Amino acid sequence: MNTIDRVERRLKLHDVRVLLSVVQAGSMHKAAEKLGTSQPAVSRSIGDLEHALGVRLLDRSRRGVEPTQYGLAIVKRGIAVFDELRQGVKDIEFLADPSAGELRIGCTEAVAAGPGLAVMDRLTRRHPRLVFHVITGGAAALYRELMERNIELAMAGITGMLSEEFAMESLFDDSLVVAAGFQNPWTRRRKIALAELVNEPWTLMPPDGPSGALAWEAFRASGLEPPRTSVLTVSLNLRTRLLTTGRYLTMLPGYALTPHSKYPLLKALPVELPDLRRKIVIVTLRNRTLSPLAELFIKTTRAVVKPLSKTR
Repeated sequence: MNTIDRVERRLKLHDVRVLLSVVQAGSMHKAAEKLGTSQPAVSRSIGDLEHALGVRLLDRSRRGVEPTQYGLAIVKRGIAVFDELRQGVKDIEFLADPSAGELRIGCTEAVAAGPGLAVMDRLTRRHPRLVFHVITGGAAALYRELMERNIELAMAGITGMLSEEFAMESLFDDSLVVAAGFQNPWTRRRKIALAELVNEPWTLMPPDGPSGALAWEAFRASGLEPPRTSVLTVSLNLRTRLLTTGRYLTMLPGYALTPHSKYPLLKALPVELPDLRRKIVIVTLRNRTLSPLAELFIKTTRAVVKPLSKTR
């Protein structure tokens, strides 16, 4: 019998779960409380696991416990194992009843307000019992959520190369538009030069992030200094509320205005901007099996953004 076969016979999934809990809690006592068991039972599970593997998994001290390099290796793979098991249970639930299910996704705010909203609206109309857990944030934060397996997929703009641990599907290329609320007088113009708008009240994203930097670059590429900005914020919700007053202007990705309502709040102004395109992608973990609901979400996303890929 080789080493792998011997370990498989001795290793118990429950003991791996106990190890994960101990590492997360930082002590066997706290892990026992979390698991609803006794500290001796936790110690026994760790001992059995160390005996099965033939290595020490934890360093013990008065301050608690720390995983050894061997412990970290099991923790990393154990997280993946239990994630796949959870996915398997969700797959069974969805296959038994395709009208129900839960999916955790991540989006930048602009994607969530545009194609993300359109996809979720389409799916929940067809399957009212579906539940979507949506995390919004910058691309880097969403990639961390993927690595930690807190979400199944992320939709975001990308300007560089991704780590080999990710799988990427390109959806479409998009560029910035100048947007205003429907109450704004500029919406009645058929053609506007960007220079005409420099002295208007603006709300923009800070220039130290990828999306904000594109907006500021659009002014410089047009031979203009960026305008005096009244409100700098990463919050799309706040910028939208400011725009609906009819006073402010902003720059945002065109896909944020993807039609999903008969009564949209914002309108793209007829302003010609420099072609500063960014690729919009769906990102998943390369070695993680997607659930049927995630596959359905991606398939629906392709259908929703198909017009965008043709026109932009």
